[in-house]
Amino acid sequence: MEYEDKAGRPSKPPSPKQNVRKNLDFEPLSTTALILEDRPANLPAKPAEEAQKHRQQYEEMVVQAKKRELKEAQRRKKQLEERCKVEESIGNAVLTWNNEILPNWETMWCSRKVRDLWWQGIPPSVRGKVWSLAIGNELNITHELFDICLARAKERWRSLSTGVAELENEDAGFSAADREASLELIKLDISRTFPNLCIFQQGGPYHDMLHSILGAYTCYRPDVGYVQGMSFIAAVLILNLDTADAFIAFSNLLNKPCQMAFFRVDHGLMLTYFAAFEVFFEENLPKLFAHFKKNNLTPDIYLIDWIFTLYSKSLPLDLACRIWDVFCRDGEEFLFRTALGILKLFEDILTKMDFIHMAQFLTRLPEDLPAEELFASIATIQMQSRNKKWAQVLTALQKDSREMEKGSPAPRH
Repeated sequence: MEYEDKAGRPSKPPSPKQNVRKNLDFEPLSTTALILEDRPANLPAKPAEEAQKHRQQYEEMVVQAKKRELKEAQRRKKQLEERCKVEESIGNAVLTWNNEILPNWETMWCSRKVRDLWWQGIPPSVRGKVWSLAIGNELNITHELFDICLARAKERWRSLSTGVAELENEDAGFSAADREASLELIKLDISRTFPNLCIFQQGGPYHDMLHSILGAYTCYRPDVGYVQGMSFIAAVLILNLDTADAFIAFSNLLNKPCQMAFFRVDHGLMLTYFAAFEVFFEENLPKLFAHFKKNNLTPDIYLIDWIFTLYSKSLPLDLACRIWDVFCRDGEEFLFRTALGILKLFEDILTKMDFIHMAQFLTRLPEDLPAEELFASIATIQMQSRNKKWAQVLTALQKDSREMEKGSPAPRH
């Protein structure tokens, strides 16, 4: 039978080679299928052996592509299963916290079961409530007191913006210039608080809440005022609590001995904390401790920022919240244990660095720091030195410091 082209002219029937692509029982894979094409008319035709070889090569390409697709599908399936497992675990944890732990807080919070759950991370939906209970309210701050402090702060903002001088008996000794400096620093710091989230900056949904808490605190504690770094602590609390409860937690948290020492810049007490830290540093990481000493890298260079912001500026926010979880359980000791966990995690890297590179690395930690690896590192840190725990070592050092201040006998020459 004769074949005709579209114009009706007779044409030759397609050759078996031209039918190769049509007879394939699989779909050609993008440009890799060009291996099956006949050569252009101006070149010699492919020998049968070469055509067969190319067909086998193409089939092998398809097999490999299918293997890759299967592997990718299995990876996605595994990821989905892991995500479902995590979500199920969080769901179960939420039920445990809400139905068993929170209603029986006083009797259950220090049990082994609850301590283990705490270490695994508190579910976000109950985190704020747990933090509030764990931090406590020794200062007996009420929502009404927050409203009073906030109203006073707003009045100050108005008077400072209009240039009207104000005199308040309770603020004797704290000049308008001090208060204005605090307000300016608050404005500046808020703009630099979690800038990537874009929720605390001017016009963001949490800007006014953060401004209110920090302003109210400067009225509640004019002797402390506003100190750089406070905005990060307040911001983390705002993400987990409503405004008034965040203020209560914030004020009580800053009233803890370690935080008060740092935020009031009590140099003597800060040095005592650093000295206690170095006792456990040498105990746990003697090689790195010696390297730091050799390079004159002192704890203040990296610890101040970590302690001031409770790691919320230095670590990814999700990871920082998990640090806060256990900090609320164990207190200030865990802040220094976390620091040692970070140092241990990066010990091999740090021991190869000089002073400048170590300081730069520790003041700007890797952004992709894995939570499980860090917590595994922290778990290996022993907060015991010569049978003395953190609190005992700190107390002994404070006693030594006080005795030195009183005046020790003159050294013999």
